[in-house]
This record gives sequence, C-alpha cells and structure tokens, in this order.
Amino acid sequence: MTLARLTDIMLADIDGSVSAPEGFRAAGIACGIKKNGNPDLALIVSDQPASAAAVFTTNKAQAAPVLVSRARLAASGGRARAVSINSGCANACTGPDGLETAEAMADATARAAGAGRNEVLVASTGVIGVALPRQTLLDGIASAVGELTHSGGPAAARAIMTTDPFPKEAAVEVTTASGRFRVGGIAKGSGMIEPLMATMLAVVTTDAQVGPGLLQRALAAVTDVTFNAITVDGECSTNDCVFALANGASGVAIDEAGLALLTQAMRHVCERLAIGIVRGGEGATKLVTIDVTGASSDAEAKKAARAIGNSPLVKTAVHGADPNWGRLVAVAGRAGVDFNLDRARVQIGEIVLFADGHPFDERAPQASAHLQGSDVSLLVDLGTGGGGAARMWTCDLSADYVKINAEYRT
Repeated sequence: MTLARLTDIMLADIDGSVSAPEGFRAAGIACGIKKNGNPDLALIVSDQPASAAAVFTTNKAQAAPVLVSRARLAASGGRARAVSINSGCANACTGPDGLETAEAMADATARAAGAGRNEVLVASTGVIGVALPRQTLLDGIASAVGELTHSGGPAAARAIMTTDPFPKEAAVEVTTASGRFRVGGIAKGSGMIEPLMATMLAVVTTDAQVGPGLLQRALAAVTDVTFNAITVDGECSTNDCVFALANGASGVAIDEAGLALLTQAMRHVCERLAIGIVRGGEGATKLVTIDVTGASSDAEAKKAARAIGNSPLVKTAVHGADPNWGRLVAVAGRAGVDFNLDRARVQIGEIVLFADGHPFDERAPQASAHLQGSDVSLLVDLGTGGGGAARMWTCDLSADYVKINAEYRT
C-alpha cells in the first residue's frame, strides 16, 4: 500500500477494483458474443440509487449504446443504478436494429437489477458494423445478475477486454476528518486510442455522497488530464465513454468545498487506468511520457504534446531506441503552436540533446540507453518563455501493431 499525504487527508492505493467502494457489486461472464468463449459481458450495480455522470466520444459517428446512455442519463437527471457493458461487438453503425438492441440491453439490465428504466448506462466495444446478437446478450444479462458480488470487479475488468493484453483496474481509499471513502475503477482499451473522448471504456465508482452536477464537473476535469491525455494511434472511436457512479454508502458527503478532494482521488485512479491503457497498447513495448514546457499556454503545450505522441516517426524511433531528437523538433515546429527554435530544448530521459540552437550528438549513446528501457520520457521545451505545460502518455509503434490491426476482423 502506498500513501500520499494531502494536507489534512490521506490517500492510499488499495487492492480492489470497480466494486471496492462500499455498496457496489460487479460481475463478468462469457455469454457467447465472442467466438473464442472469453468473457464478454460485465455488470456493475449499486445497491442503492446513485448520482451518475458521463463523458462521451466526440466522434460524430456515435454507436447505439452511446446514444442510449446519453438519453437515459438526461432523462434520469443524472441518476443511475447499473452499468452494462459487452465486448466483442461495438453495436456501431448498425442502424435502427442496433439502437433497438441497445435499448433492450438497458431495459433488461434495469429489470434484472431492480433499477428504474432510466437508471442504466450501457456500452459496447468490438468490431464496428456487426449486429450484436440480441437474445444472446439478454440471456447473458439474466445470468450475470446472479454472479454479482462485492469482489466481482476483477471479473468485470476482464469481461470488457478486446485486444487488451491485461485488465486495467485501480482503487484508492481516502481518509478525511469526516471519515473514509473509496474510489475504484476499471477500463479497457488497447488500439484505436486517442480519446477525444478511443476504443476506450471506463467505469469509476465511489461511495462518497456527491450530487450529479458536482460529479459531472469532477469527471470532466479528471478525464481531460487522464483519458484525454493518452494516445496509442491517434484514432478516435465511435464508442468511447467514461461513466461515474457515486452512491453515498460511506456517509462522507462531498460539497463544493470538497470537490477538489474528490477530483484528486478520481484523478489518481483514472491516471493509473489511462497509463495502463497505453502500456497495454497494441504491439506496445514501451510506455512513453511526453512533457512539453515553455509554451505560450497550457492548451498550446497539450496540442504540441499530442502531435508528438501521434507522430509515427517519433514512435518508431522510440521503438528502435534511436535518439533522433530532430524528429521531436520537427513535430514541435509543425504542431501549429508558438515555437522558437533558438531557445527550444529537447531532452530524452535526463539527457539534453538539443538546446538553444545547438545539438549535442555526442550524448546520443546515453539517450539510446534510456530508450532501451520499458519506461521512456521525452521533454520538449518550445522556447517561447511562456509558462504553459502539459503531459501526455503514448507508446512505441511496432510491427506487431500492424499485424494486430491487419488481421482484426479475420
């Protein structure tokens, strides 16, 4: 257990997952959507009514479950009891039949969980343009409800995986003067990742008591610096969403004054989940942390960091442990932000390879040694003298990424 003191509170990583907060149960089963027989259906249920919030993909080609969840969240006024997620089929670009299936998925979950019709959020992930087998799904929901337990988070994390090499889950306990509350979460995503809001899904739960409006503000702020600060391949999916539920079971109430605390706890969990997505990117062998400083604004720093994280030339150089700092300079210079070459700096690990217009190629062997590790850091100062800064995470680009995506449907 790791501890971090935050003024008068204590935040501790704990074993657990999306069902770690009090009053949440989860399940993950194989219901027959995936041909290989792997788990493909997850349920997360709150034992009592909960506030709900969500962030959805900005892709204009939105999948049926995104449309249904948007509508039901609005109709409920930000309340939910359950989340139902299937993997193996995205139910995207499937027309009226796909929308009916998503509606039936939500209705069946509501009946099985004893929730109101609008108190269910649904999500799907997998191949686009394929019909989701409705009866198989509905039968699975009925079975999954019987498997719900307070220790079912890990099973749910496995059930939402597609090409993910490992499940992503995290939990934290926060001790305050008012008592303790927990935040837990699961996520999936490996390829088609550039959440503006990729194929990426996440569910975050907390047993703190917080209203829907505050929960939405916390989730939006956290998403911006976690799930929206990662990229595997620059692709934004049709199905991305992040859900948050807060059921108040801990008895710790969060008001406006406590919003920063809740946001920090949620960020801690979501950052671990987001980094896990990148570390498990399709074909990835290295986690790459990109820091951009010296920008005119934080927004310009993030724009430059995103351009670096999405550059195939940068990502392949990292994969080959090639300290080609010129690629970083080139991307920064074409990123569409203020940039001063004469004052810019490029650093790989602790090694400065370019500064104030001068290269230091004699340091390339030390930089290459850093790039050979599994955790890589890149820093680019844009040289504007401004205080803007941003951090993003990406991974290297390997031949395995091409192989996985060339054979995705076959």
